[in-house]
Amino acid sequence: MAKIGLFFGSNTGKTRKVAKMIKKKFDDEIMAAPLNVNKSEADAFASYEYLLIGTPTLGDGELPGLSSDCDAESWEEFLPKIEEMDFSGKTIAIYGLGDQVGYPDEFLDAMGELHEFFTERGAKLVGSWPTDGYEFEQSAAVIDDKFVGLALDLDNQAGLTEERLNAWLSQIAPEFGLPL
Repeated sequence: MAKIGLFFGSNTGKTRKVAKMIKKKFDDEIMAAPLNVNKSEADAFASYEYLLIGTPTLGDGELPGLSSDCDAESWEEFLPKIEEMDFSGKTIAIYGLGDQVGYPDEFLDAMGELHEFFTERGAKLVGSWPTDGYEFEQSAAVIDDKFVGLALDLDNQAGLTEERLNAWLSQIAPEFGLPL
């Protein structure tokens, strides 16, 4: 079994695209194929010691799911399936997608929700990211002047995605025992 599970929630496919970009950098022995949480079982999700998870922020700072007008279930419906699980001993890194221009008051809020959810259940969260280079008003994903994970804006800063992704993966590699 692969060492790292790679899971995402999505609505438009952009978060899935980033998951595929991440997976291309690792072989199957190190990282499992990306899996949408709407196709995942709770036990499979919890079976990994290391997790990379991704989410977009929708509407007024919401996790993707049916109540935020997604076409299919997503994080909103998956989290209740794992809310009783203990994630102590697991290391998790989060990447989030948002639109800092169109939604400057809730930029990447869903990433903040996932961070809170897994922190409350004992997980070790890694991969904080600087807020420099972004223009937004507020975000639930900022703690101590840093994002709780990799902040991506494919709507307004798509040209920076590859560079940011590579730098972030290099940053979290030691936490995941990776030779990157």
